[in-house]
Amino acid sequence: MSDLRVAVLGVGVMGADHVERLSTRIAGVKVAVVNDFIEARAEEVAAGVPGCRVVSDPLEAIADPDVDAVVLATPGPTHDKQLLACLEHRKPVLCEKPLTTDVDSALDVVRREAELGVRLIQVGFMRRFDPEYAELKTLIGAGEFGQPLVLHCVHRNAAVPPSFDSTIIVKDSLVHEVDVTRFLFDEEIASVHILRPTPNPGAPEGIQDPQIAIMKTPSGKHVDVELFVTTGVGYEVRTELVAEKGTAMIGLEVGLIRKGVPGTWGGAIAPDFRVRFGTAYDIEFQRWVAAVRHGIATGSDDYTDGPTAWDGYAAAAVCAAGVESLASGRPVEVKMVERASIKGA
Repeated sequence: MSDLRVAVLGVGVMGADHVERLSTRIAGVKVAVVNDFIEARAEEVAAGVPGCRVVSDPLEAIADPDVDAVVLATPGPTHDKQLLACLEHRKPVLCEKPLTTDVDSALDVVRREAELGVRLIQVGFMRRFDPEYAELKTLIGAGEFGQPLVLHCVHRNAAVPPSFDSTIIVKDSLVHEVDVTRFLFDEEIASVHILRPTPNPGAPEGIQDPQIAIMKTPSGKHVDVELFVTTGVGYEVRTELVAEKGTAMIGLEVGLIRKGVPGTWGGAIAPDFRVRFGTAYDIEFQRWVAAVRHGIATGSDDYTDGPTAWDGYAAAAVCAAGVESLASGRPVEVKMVERASIKGA
């Protein structure tokens, strides 16, 4: 079977990391085309990949006859147009979150894909592929701890780009815990409430950081998330499940714990998400490439549990409610269409 020929659109920090991953660690694939709105950056990345070339227009890159599948690592506002082009040309696409930047366009993408009768879109919620999250999901499914009741989550960054504002903390950081909650509990999220603790004096002026998100599911499960993106320390992601017959925690990074003088102990903290979830990204991409090469729908249980366009829409709906709650200070109900109303979603 020939290698899957992929176009990577957007080769900033995340996209360039994916090009390197696909070129050196993922089997059965080659990066045939790269694209970026800064063409010099695309040329530099392409120069490091044998046989790779630059296509200046992202829509032309998608339509290119030498491209079998697409990875979208472009800015969120460009996603809806690029996703619709992938659907038009029936090319499988792994789209980094967000699916799109608003609920209506995300729902439109879900409907357009459903009309085709085949799943072509996978959303890049990589935590589903992290071995620790997968183990926690298996533990819940096995029923060893009985009924899941509560999820405590921590999401911390050392720093964020100057472009970050208070709403981006919800849309760019909380969005991962939104998908984790839906993944672990197999439920949608009914409501979200964003609390505003005393702001970190070290955060950029005007940014509400940290934030506390409280989410509830239709069955009454409680999820709380500490979002703190200017800690100055490192990248920390932890999740603790509290269930009927026990608890389980992941993300402690206990591979190495040091004890020393004078009375200190500790271990390494990942500097960023690429280090913490590097293995998850590798697993995610390898399964996606294998599924596409074998002609299996990317969201099919036959091959990969990849997040679908519906998962991207659901996350967008929860984050929209979160942004509204951030402004009002009150709990906000999540507004979504019924999945059953869209055949094939």
